[in-house]
Amino acid sequence: MSGTVERALASVLGGESTDTGASLLAADPSADDELRRHGERLVRLAWERGWQPADVVRLVRRDLRDPHVRLLAGLIAGETRRYERLPARWPAQLAEIADPAAGTGTGARAGTAAGAGEKPYRADRFSYATAVLELYLLLARLPAIEPVGPLPGAELLPLPEDGEPRMLTRIRALLAKAEATSYPPEAEALTAKAQELMARHSIDEAVLAERTRRGDVPGACRIGVDAPYETAKAILLDAVASANRCRSVWHDTYGFSVVVGFEPDLAGTELLYTSLLVQGMSAMTRAEAEQRAGGRRRTKTFRQSFLLAYAHRLGERLALATRRQSHDATADHPGLLPVLAARETAVAGRTDRMFPKTVATRVRAATDLDGWTHGTSAANAARVTPDGAAHAPQPRLRPRA
Repeated sequence: MSGTVERALASVLGGESTDTGASLLAADPSADDELRRHGERLVRLAWERGWQPADVVRLVRRDLRDPHVRLLAGLIAGETRRYERLPARWPAQLAEIADPAAGTGTGARAGTAAGAGEKPYRADRFSYATAVLELYLLLARLPAIEPVGPLPGAELLPLPEDGEPRMLTRIRALLAKAEATSYPPEAEALTAKAQELMARHSIDEAVLAERTRRGDVPGACRIGVDAPYETAKAILLDAVASANRCRSVWHDTYGFSVVVGFEPDLAGTELLYTSLLVQGMSAMTRAEAEQRAGGRRRTKTFRQSFLLAYAHRLGERLALATRRQSHDATADHPGLLPVLAARETAVAGRTDRMFPKTVATRVRAATDLDGWTHGTSAANAARVTPDGAAHAPQPRLRPRA
């Protein structure tokens, strides 16, 4: 490592102001390449500590600013170019990071040419060096977390598959229609059909795995749970995960939940949660507009109560749909029941091994009856009793610090 880079990093890691290190870097353009290589090494270290691209970008976006996100995206692109094979979920994460429409861009350091679709970060040398040091400080301090997949470049990574299973394509199309419609009964019918297909797909995969003895084991993935109203969003994700035979553990410190389950169920959970969140936020916006038109000013408690009710009621609906599908399937094929029970036990065991210590998170009761009623209506066109708090969701689990 060059003397300039080493001194600059030492000053920041030693607790000094970033001004000293940024001044050193700004005055020495010859140190730029070494500075970039050190950033890519920090990115690789993040992978080795269990982090994935979307996790790190989410944290940087939350704790720093857009220039830091674009600098990080450039480092991630440079570091991952070295690998012929990537873990299954990484290409989608990298594509989202690289898409300027997603709000992240893929910046490069000042003066570096950006690739197609990339949005370079341009600033004076001192501002650029300051942003780099702030980013590197965050990366260097990332703790080790439970990994949810292999590292990029691992020898045992499977070859990428062309496209996705036909059933997931159908589910994705149904959910896209549900998001696009402004007619609630239609959205409910489309979402229910999507969940029915997910349950059927899960059962078909379980039967196939049993017949072929292919030795499937539960996996895990991380799904972002962003502020605001992250508690209600985590509850919604937990409800979707449970309905799809998965377990969800919320890690509120870093803004994500870890979902554990078999691969088809993980894919279905991620698809459905993303769609239901879009539908819920749209319904909440419409409900607020109606309230304002009636002369009533809505507050944060309205939105919180709306989303809690939405998550709670949808959890009931999805669980019912899954039970019906399982009942019909096991009635036709009695030998399926122990297969499903064994998979449920395997998921629970994997979750317990990953998170041997969890704590319950107490959820603030819903206090806005209008919010609760509108949220329940958005989930199922149903109404609640006057005591909305009586329907408050149960506390969720999260890792113990």
